[in-house]
Amino acid sequence: MNKKTVKDIDLKGKKVLVRCDFNVPMDEERNITDNTRIVAALPTIKYLLEENCAVILCSHLGRPKGEFKKEFSLKPVAKELSRLLDKEVIMAEDVVGEDAMSKAKELKQGQILLLENVRFHKEETDNDEEFSKKLASMAEVYVNDAFGTAHRAHASTEGVTKFLPAVAGFLIEKELKFLGNAVSNPVRPFVAILGGAKVSDKIGVIDSLLEKVDTLMIGGGMAYTFFKAQGYGVGNSLCELDKLDLAKSLMEKAKAKGVKLMLPVDTVVGKEFKEDTESKTVAWTEIPDGWEGFDIGEKTIEMFKEELKTAKTVVWNGPLGLFEFKQFAKGTNEIAKVLAGLDATTIIGGGDSAAAVKKAGLQDKMTHISTGGGASLEFLEGKKLPGIEALMDK
Repeated sequence: MNKKTVKDIDLKGKKVLVRCDFNVPMDEERNITDNTRIVAALPTIKYLLEENCAVILCSHLGRPKGEFKKEFSLKPVAKELSRLLDKEVIMAEDVVGEDAMSKAKELKQGQILLLENVRFHKEETDNDEEFSKKLASMAEVYVNDAFGTAHRAHASTEGVTKFLPAVAGFLIEKELKFLGNAVSNPVRPFVAILGGAKVSDKIGVIDSLLEKVDTLMIGGGMAYTFFKAQGYGVGNSLCELDKLDLAKSLMEKAKAKGVKLMLPVDTVVGKEFKEDTESKTVAWTEIPDGWEGFDIGEKTIEMFKEELKTAKTVVWNGPLGLFEFKQFAKGTNEIAKVLAGLDATTIIGGGDSAAAVKKAGLQDKMTHISTGGGASLEFLEGKKLPGIEALMDK
């Protein structure tokens, strides 16, 4: 981590603009159903308050596509933040309009202002220079603590860094430390577990991890593309027919690199895509026509467990089955339990795998759960993240 953080710069009494990731799920009544991302931002906010800063927070929520939509307002976030900090969070009615500008100008040391959803302006995702300049004009220093959007070059993640000294918050520092060590300096054996629906989403990651891991386990919907590539029928299972050659070449690469590539040996299949469908376990070579693979089977769970026993670093991205349906959640849950009990560094790469670990109530047993699914994937792939690159070097 060669980027400056809030600890590497004098912030005493300064006005600081902080990009957070408050993109939290809400129910129909606009109650926040999971505040993990808000809680993750607290260490940086509290540190800035200790340094007697005037704190201006900004974030996106959902995809309002550049226009004001009430259901994407950050007002519920302001309320939740006030509760968690036991302190008033002033809410701006807009982002760079009159209300935000005047409230930012009057903001005193020790106070917190939350701007409205930055994505109410299409200039945010266009990384518009004028918009970035206006955002930056409210503060003296910029802190990026939104790892979940660090792979996007937007006005509030990259644009503002052209006009303000820019450093990382504690959350980004933590993400880079764990993911960075896993990629560049893992304690071995290093095992990666990849699941999720599609091979196409993970090509770069598989390719990059084959250079680094000792073992690569594949589950989830993407396993069926690998089965099909070996000439076996997959019934109605998810399968990317245009990726068969790619799956073959990845298997060959693993062999050439001496990486143990582990695919499921059995699979739980269902008649149709619904919660209570008829299901059975079959060998991976014998998926019947008209049936669809929804989870890894018992033998695969045991095989993966055995391999994980000796692991010292594990990175997991993507569920191993249709974990949203109880009868197809076993593979994902069992592997989560194994990781929870390991004497190893366990890193969960955001998105659905993080949701699955939380659903199983095991989040406290993991070394690190990434707050950014897409960003952690791109980081593991070795891509440069614009929101990180733009920060000042140590």
